[in-house]
Amino acid sequence: DEIVDIVEEYVDVQISSESHKGLLGSAIIEGEAMDVIDVGFFISQAYSNEWYGKTQSYTSSGGDTGRTVLLVDDSPFFLNMLTPILGAAGYNVISANSAKKALEMHKQGKKINLIVSDIEMPDMNGYELAKAIKDDDCTCKDIPIIALSSHATPQDLQEGRDAGFTDYVAKFDREALLRAISQIGDR
Repeated sequence: DEIVDIVEEYVDVQISSESHKGLLGSAIIEGEAMDVIDVGFFISQAYSNEWYGKTQSYTSSGGDTGRTVLLVDDSPFFLNMLTPILGAAGYNVISANSAKKALEMHKQGKKINLIVSDIEMPDMNGYELAKAIKDDDCTCKDIPIIALSSHATPQDLQEGRDAGFTDYVAKFDREALLRAISQIGDR
C-alpha cells in the first residue's frame, strides 16, 4: 500500500505459465526475486476509461465499440501490456502469439475488424502476415492492419506500406496506437 523504493534497471521478466490477473510475471531486481505488476491492468480496474482522458476521441460511444482487434505479438509482455489498454479504450481484444496463429484465426472466419501486429516474429514476420492477408481472395482482405515496431526508419515505413499495412506505430507509443485505431475506425 506504499512505494518502498524506485530503481531503474534492465529486467528480464519471466512470464508465469499460471495466469494471475494484475501480474506480468517475475524478475530478479537488485538480486531479489520480485513480482512485476501489470500497471495497465490496475489502472483500468481503478479508473476504467477515465484514466485515459482522451478515450472519448478513441471510441465512438465512449464504451464498448463493438469492434474486435486482433493483437499479434510473440512477446507475452507486449500482449499483457497492450490488451488491457485496448480493452479499457472499448475494444474487444483477441490475441495471437504468432503470425501463423493469427493467419489461422483469420482463415477460420473469426470476426476481426482490425489487426495490430508486431513486425519481428519468428517463423513468419509481420510483413509476411500482412501480405498473406492482403493476397487472400476472401472479403477479409480489406481488414486494416497496423504495424507495431521498434524500428521506424523511412525504409521500414515503405516496406510496411508495400506489405499492406494501413499504418505504422512505434511499439511503445500507446497514444499513437489508440489514435491510429480511432482514425482507421472513422474511415
